[in-house]
Amino acid sequence: MSIYQQNLSIATHGRGTYHITDKMDELIRQSGIKTGLCHVFIHHTSASLIITENADPSVRQDLETIMQRLAPDGDPAYRHDYEGDDDMSGHVRCILTHTDLTIPVTRGQSALGTWQGLYLYEHRHGHFQRKLTVTIYGE
Repeated sequence: MSIYQQNLSIATHGRGTYHITDKMDELIRQSGIKTGLCHVFIHHTSASLIITENADPSVRQDLETIMQRLAPDGDPAYRHDYEGDDDMSGHVRCILTHTDLTIPVTRGQSALGTWQGLYLYEHRHGHFQRKLTVTIYGE
């Protein structure tokens, strides 16, 4: 069994989804692991990871519409707003999604479905450097 670990820094420039499948596949290739698992962890509480449709961007736009209904910015019921109207809503969105994901590795690449893509989902409006740790293990 081999283990390979790498940190990534992803620049975000506002709320939305950032396609990172290619970055994961590149790390899988660098690892030399042909069969195993790729675990991705994000070190933040107002950005998350999702696997969703990668062909039609309207899916991700609709996801944002739903998130705006579930966790609106500036809700007067929120007590936590130290960093602005999108502070608490960003935390709620993170809880509703994932801070880590595990993807199978097959034949030296991620074994996502045909229409699946891995995305960093930024929940804040500002510009950030988001840190991810990617751990790939297998043979």
